[in-house]
Amino acid sequence: MDRPLMIFSGQSNRPLASEIAENLGVPLGKSVTERFANDCLFVRYEQSLREGDVFIIQSLTPPVQDHLVELLMMIDAAKSSSAARVTAVIPYYAYARSDKKDAPRISITARLVADLIQAAGADRVLTMTLHSAQVHGFFKVPVDHLSAEPVIANYFATRVEGLENAVVVAPDAGDIKRAISLARRLALPIAFIDKQRLSDTEVASRGLVGDVKGKVALVIDDEVSTAGTLVQAVDVLSQNGVDSTYAAFTHGVYVGPAVDRIERSSIVEVAATNTCVYLGRPSPKLQTLTVGPLFAEAIWRIHRGESVSSLFT
Repeated sequence: MDRPLMIFSGQSNRPLASEIAENLGVPLGKSVTERFANDCLFVRYEQSLREGDVFIIQSLTPPVQDHLVELLMMIDAAKSSSAARVTAVIPYYAYARSDKKDAPRISITARLVADLIQAAGADRVLTMTLHSAQVHGFFKVPVDHLSAEPVIANYFATRVEGLENAVVVAPDAGDIKRAISLARRLALPIAFIDKQRLSDTEVASRGLVGDVKGKVALVIDDEVSTAGTLVQAVDVLSQNGVDSTYAAFTHGVYVGPAVDRIERSSIVEVAATNTCVYLGRPSPKLQTLTVGPLFAEAIWRIHRGESVSSLFT
């Protein structure tokens, strides 16, 4: 492709953006984001984008609204600067849980965010492990939806002792499909926990389906936020006789009491990819898995007009 490949980053996850650029062998593009005294943001590119194939990397992590607006401004500025194509690379897509109208008088915010990204001028989107796959359908531009499953499977295979005696556990019924896919990759049985959400930070577990007694439990989910679901799952598994529990997530948001809850629980280790930057205090129970090479390969294939889905087949 004749158009130059250009990688830029917002403020939410510059370490991942730098890793992606390094894997691609291209310099991270120069841009500046400033905040005026009236709290308005200002975005400026410090190099020419004309006829470039521009990829803007921005995770929608807290503060979500700031990072979302910055992404929209970067997309708009790139289109105004005559970029040939602009791809929004969103490793962590916030509001993906708001994917349906399950209560009266509410917004389907996942669709609203998709509309905003398209209105800003994005020609395509690259993201990873959406909480709900139907969010993909809210976009009218092409969306490449990556999975962190190969990275997570490799973590379990290389980190967990006695893997042959393990069971993959979905912490709620909505994660069964994800658990089945990982279990097939690792050739392991599955189990799942029936969960009831009481509030944004509290859940109640109502039962366990599957045999976990005397086994190593491998809990899999798309996101860990306050860790309420996770610690409830660990408690249920302990009550049902598991030997030990590990957990792995695509997105480690870790807000509020998350880290304290994890450290007080009996879980051995919690791993999450670097789609989100963890800025809290270090904990021996937290591990970070990199998806930089995976994103770099996907970006290279998009730039070259090659298949992205073949990464997983």
